[in-house]
Amino acid sequence: MFETLSDRLDKVFTGLRGKGRLTDADIDATAREIRIALLEADVALPVVRAFINALKERARGATVSQALNPAQQVIKIVNEELVEILGGETRRIRYAKQSPTVIMLAGLQGAGKTTLAGKLGRWLKSQGHAPLLVACDLQRPNAVNQLSIVAQQAGVDVYAPEPGNGVGDPIRVAADSIEHARRTMHDVVVVDTAGRLGIDAELMAQAAGIRDVVQPDETLFVVDAMIGQDAVTTAEAFRDGVGFSGVVLTKLDGDARGGAALSVRYVTGQPIMFASTGEKLTDFDVFHPERMASRILGMGDVLTLIEQAEQAFDADQAEKMAGKLVSREGFTLEDFLEQMMAIRKMGPIANLLGMLPGAGAMKEQLKQVDDRDLDRTAAIIRSMTPEERVNSKIINASRRVRIANGSGVTVTEVNQLLERFGQAQKMMGQMAGSMGLPGMGPMSKKARGRQMQAQSAKGKKGKKGGKGKAPARRPTGAPGLPPGAGFPGGGLPGGMPALPPGQALPDLSKLDFSKFGDERPGR
Repeated sequence: MFETLSDRLDKVFTGLRGKGRLTDADIDATAREIRIALLEADVALPVVRAFINALKERARGATVSQALNPAQQVIKIVNEELVEILGGETRRIRYAKQSPTVIMLAGLQGAGKTTLAGKLGRWLKSQGHAPLLVACDLQRPNAVNQLSIVAQQAGVDVYAPEPGNGVGDPIRVAADSIEHARRTMHDVVVVDTAGRLGIDAELMAQAAGIRDVVQPDETLFVVDAMIGQDAVTTAEAFRDGVGFSGVVLTKLDGDARGGAALSVRYVTGQPIMFASTGEKLTDFDVFHPERMASRILGMGDVLTLIEQAEQAFDADQAEKMAGKLVSREGFTLEDFLEQMMAIRKMGPIANLLGMLPGAGAMKEQLKQVDDRDLDRTAAIIRSMTPEERVNSKIINASRRVRIANGSGVTVTEVNQLLERFGQAQKMMGQMAGSMGLPGMGPMSKKARGRQMQAQSAKGKKGKKGGKGKAPARRPTGAPGLPPGAGFPGGGLPGGMPALPPGQALPDLSKLDFSKFGDERPGR
């Protein structure tokens, strides 16, 4: 959604990076480009004016003029002002001191309130709460049935005493739901209200009536991020007619301009609390202003990526994998499949890669990433026998043909998978070895010294022999000759690595024996 805005801002910052000092003309030109970028992104005009004024005032300060890299200072200012417009800091739900906590959802029809109720219920359940969804949208056809299905998918309970479709009193249902939640030991109540195609007196009266009987601890206004400037107008009308304490942005995965997300908090004065980024119940999370600003500026969102990884990867599974590497059991195709499926749970691969810093420069490559490649890889591995998954070296040509036929791919794709797995297996072995034996960790300086002394002693024993015998060969891995004694620079033959610092043998060619007299008789 913010791709166009990110591209425009990136071009502005690219032009700044080549300047060693910023003049007033440079600051005015930069502010003009950023103003155009924000207006093209459908950001509200009052927001743009406030943003540009703050940018100019701070950019002309002593901090920027005296900085070694003024461009970086300007980027820092833009980032901080974006964070401020988006809310400054993350806002959490305020829970009631005495349960149940009541959360009321309000908004226009089609904004995604019913689906959001299921997403919010699932998120609350993951936080250790026992939510109850209440069906107070009795006007829209099948709204009650939809909420029941969404609640079932989310694994939460629903209170729907009326069939809906124009039958029933939503205010009475809302009032009865609070007592029902107390009896059934639910500590959070999420009230799904009816929406309209536009702001009208009936909608406001019904929403205000539900508000008065349930006395919500949080009233969340659900905004469709794709409707542009009309989202700001609707938010102002709801603020004046019903009032709300937070905003939820839906459909942030759309390709429309994302100006509404940047405008609604500034215009209404209420924070953005949650963001919905897809159709699945899992595509929902707390809104973090600093992370969103970082994404807009192309700096990535590593913290969200880490949180998703912690949810997808089981701690016991990770500990088991580490134990296998330390115990030298090795990295098998079964482990490869488990790791790949865990990554698959985190969502589309392109979205994950897009959270990495600098991913904005690889947008075309990210568009070519196909999640079905992971599914094909999983099919290939699952077409193998348990023995083949543990020991991939036994997979010969006939086995590869059988695996290809079983998974519906070509033999070439099976070969490519085995080649990639071989590289991953080698990398895992290097990580486990850590410059020493597998599972032993890095070798200390004392250990290396003892190893070289033992190898040197073996070499000396080999030289003790009778006349006419060929000198013993230097053992493989023994220390090289000293500097100036056979190999230029004191290195080992055949491109072998030199000894570690502080462990090289002395250069005997530089010793001076002239000051010592020859004390042998007759000399």
